[in-house]
Amino acid sequence: MKNILVLCTGNSCRSQMAHGYLNKFSKDKAAIYSAGIETHGLNPGALSIMKEDGLDISHHTSNNVVEYNAIDFDFIITVCDHANENCPFIPSKNAKRLHHNFFDPSKVKGSEEQKHAAFLKARNEIKDYCKQFVENHLL
Repeated sequence: MKNILVLCTGNSCRSQMAHGYLNKFSKDKAAIYSAGIETHGLNPGALSIMKEDGLDISHHTSNNVVEYNAIDFDFIITVCDHANENCPFIPSKNAKRLHHNFFDPSKVKGSEEQKHAAFLKARNEIKDYCKQFVENHLL
């Protein structure tokens, strides 16, 4: 079984959505962890948009990356430029590091419809990436 870490700045939105989809698509082939270089709690917009796609991530927690220092990761996926540029040392021996800067829906200001559209855009990008990742690296 592979250990996969999804890393973002605050572990509240994009990394949480990726965590949910990687769990769904990898089934029993991987243990998925998500963390931030900070912790901001779960974003309500992320919870809502994932629920619309049938995934409940409300049981996830916002974790700091240092909580996982004892885990030897096979993959470390950064999902925002800030986390990629400011990632602390993670003591995994042979982790393959991947980076994709996903659009940040939590920064969108405007109407509820505009915010929903932003979360939908980010969710769909993350879903497609996670599905492709599992197909390319775990199957």
